Amino acid sequence: MITRTRLAAGACALLAALAAGMAFPAGASAGEPTGQDAPKVDLVLDVSGSMRTRDIDGGTRMAAAKQAFNEVLDATPEEVQLGIRTLGADYPGDDRKTGCKDTAQLYPVGPLDRTEAKTAVATLAPTGWTPIGPALLKAADDLDGGDGSKRIVLISDGEDTCAPLDPCEVAREIAAKGIGLTIDTLGLVPNTKMRRQLSCIAEATGGTYTSVEHTDELTDKVNQLVDRAADPVVTPVATEGADACAKAPTLKSGLYTDREEFGQQRWYRVDVEPGQELRASVSVGADRAVNPSYGVLLRAVTVHGREIVRGEAAGNGRTDVLSTGLRYPKAESDEDDAAAEAVCLQVTNSFSVASGVKTTPGLPLELTVDVVDGPGDSDDVAAFGLGRGWWLLGLLVLVGFVAGLLWGWLSRWRFAIWRTN
Repeated sequence: MITRTRLAAGACALLAALAAGMAFPAGASAGEPTGQDAPKVDLVLDVSGSMRTRDIDGGTRMAAAKQAFNEVLDATPEEVQLGIRTLGADYPGDDRKTGCKDTAQLYPVGPLDRTEAKTAVATLAPTGWTPIGPALLKAADDLDGGDGSKRIVLISDGEDTCAPLDPCEVAREIAAKGIGLTIDTLGLVPNTKMRRQLSCIAEATGGTYTSVEHTDELTDKVNQLVDRAADPVVTPVATEGADACAKAPTLKSGLYTDREEFGQQRWYRVDVEPGQELRASVSVGADRAVNPSYGVLLRAVTVHGREIVRGEAAGNGRTDVLSTGLRYPKAESDEDDAAAEAVCLQVTNSFSVASGVKTTPGLPLELTVDVVDGPGDSDDVAAFGLGRGWWLLGLLVLVGFVAGLLWGWLSRWRFAIWRTN
C-alpha cells in the first residue's frame, strides 16, 4: 500500500511539473539585454587616516577592508572586469587643496589578475584626507565606454572632507549623464552625518547603502554587489524630451532615461501602427528631500491635443520613486496601407522642495516604451480576456482530474483492504 501511495504521489508531482514547464516555457523575452560587453566594477576604498581606528573585530578598519578585498578578489566571477581606486592613500600632509586631489587607480578596470590585485591592496596604509567627490568623478571615468553594466562600490568610514564639492551632487551629475552607472555605498562603523551622505549618494543613482560593523559583513556585501554586476541588465538610453508635442523626439520600444525639472512637462512621441498596442510606464525619483503631497502624471495624447488615456500616481512625502503607466490599443484598419498614428506621451510632475534645496539637475526620469501586437477581438472574446492563461487553466484542470481519479482509486483500494482484514 505504501508503494502504491508513493507511486500516486510521484505521478501527481510529475504531472504538476509538466504543467509548470508547459505553462512557463523558457525563452528570451523582448527587451532582454544582449550582454555584449563585460560588466565592470570599480571598488573605491577610503584609505584616509581614520582607517587606523581599531574598532572592527579587534583590528583596524584598514585590516578589515584588506581581508574583505582578498576574499572578494578570490570570488569575483571571471566575466567581471574589476578595478580598485583609492582615496586619501598618498598625501599625509595638511594642505587641503593637495589632499582633496588624493585619489588614484590602484588596479585598472579590466580582466582580473588576482595575485597582482592582492599585492596592490597589501601595500595600502591609512594616510590622508577623504575626497569622496573627486574619487567618484574619477571612478566614473574609469568605467567609461561600453554598454555593459557599470557599478561603483564605495567603502568609507567617514564623510567627505573636501566641500564644497558635495559628493551627493556629484552622484546626481553622474546619474544625469544617462550612462547606466550605479553607485553602492558601504559605511564602516557609521555616524549619522556619514550615513546621510552615503545614503544620498546611493539613492541618486539607484544604488544601495549598507552600514557595516564586522569583517564578514563587509566581505559578504561586497561579494553580493560584485555578483550583482554580472547579472544581465538593460541599460537605459539617454534621451531629452521636449516642451511640446510637436518638438518631441520619436521613440522606439525600449528603456529611456531623462531629467525633469520640478513642475516641468516633458513630451515624447511614439508611432503606433493599426492593430498594435502601446504600453508605457514612467518612474520619477525624488533623489532629494521634497515637500509632501506630490504626484506624477503620464498622458497619451493625439497630435491635435485630444487625450487618449492617462495614468497617475501620488506620493506622501517620502524620498522615493513614484511610478505610473498606461496602455493604448489601436484598432485594426481595413486599409492595407493605413498610416501609423503618432501618439504623444506627456510626463508631468508636481514635486516641490523647500528653500535651500537645489532644483538642478532635474529629477531622474525613467521611461519604458513597448509597442506590441494587440490581441484580436475574437481571441479576447473566446478566451474571456485570459489569453495564454487558458493553457495554464486547462492543464491545472487536467492535473486535478487525474489526481482525483488516483486518489479515489487509492481510497477504494484501502477501504477494500480494511474490510478484508
